[in-house]
Amino acid sequence: MMTNLFSVFDPSTSMFNISFNWMSTFIGLLFIPSMFWIIPSRYNFLWNSIIMKLHKEFKILMNSTHNGSTLMFISLFSIILFNNFLGLFPYIFTSTSHMVMTLSLALPLWLAFMIYGWLNNTQHMFIHLVPQGTPSALMSFMVCIETISNMIRPGTLAIRLTANMIAGHLLMTLLGNTGASLINYLMIFLIIVQIMLLMLECAVAIIQSYVFTVLSTLYSSEVT
Repeated sequence: MMTNLFSVFDPSTSMFNISFNWMSTFIGLLFIPSMFWIIPSRYNFLWNSIIMKLHKEFKILMNSTHNGSTLMFISLFSIILFNNFLGLFPYIFTSTSHMVMTLSLALPLWLAFMIYGWLNNTQHMFIHLVPQGTPSALMSFMVCIETISNMIRPGTLAIRLTANMIAGHLLMTLLGNTGASLINYLMIFLIIVQIMLLMLECAVAIIQSYVFTVLSTLYSSEVT
């Protein structure tokens, strides 16, 4: 039962033993050519305003004076947001509901932050292992706790995004499978519930991409 239940999240479209499901990750590139139109549309102005607000917020969180330092996190937000939204369309594979995708985003970022921090700001990294005001008797214990919490950061980032995307899709799948056995007035109620869940999933798609990016930004600010 569990294998059939979660099979909707597994790659299944293939040709010549090559999986094409992951090609959905690059569908977001189809939105880029509109940026090169002679007359920008309202979508361009809306997206530019979102990018500028994210740039200002990430710059405050990072406390960095390097120009363009927020570009990486805005790009990360964009790719997660596109993939989250594309997964809401029927018959489109949701790549962000798999640990392969989310861990591939979180782990390289975390490794880059750690390598940069320990090579360039070693003393600063040691200071972060012991919070300010910690009693002397608890310092060794706090170092162990902070080290473990630091080590599991990429896992928590990846699992948080994957679990939130799977939960909504799984609930909508379960409710949709029960539609064939319902009577007419219950079917209308089911459709209303499905629409409300779809609106909730749209909000979750935005919130989770924002949370993933903000947490990555905060982790980067700790190594500088």
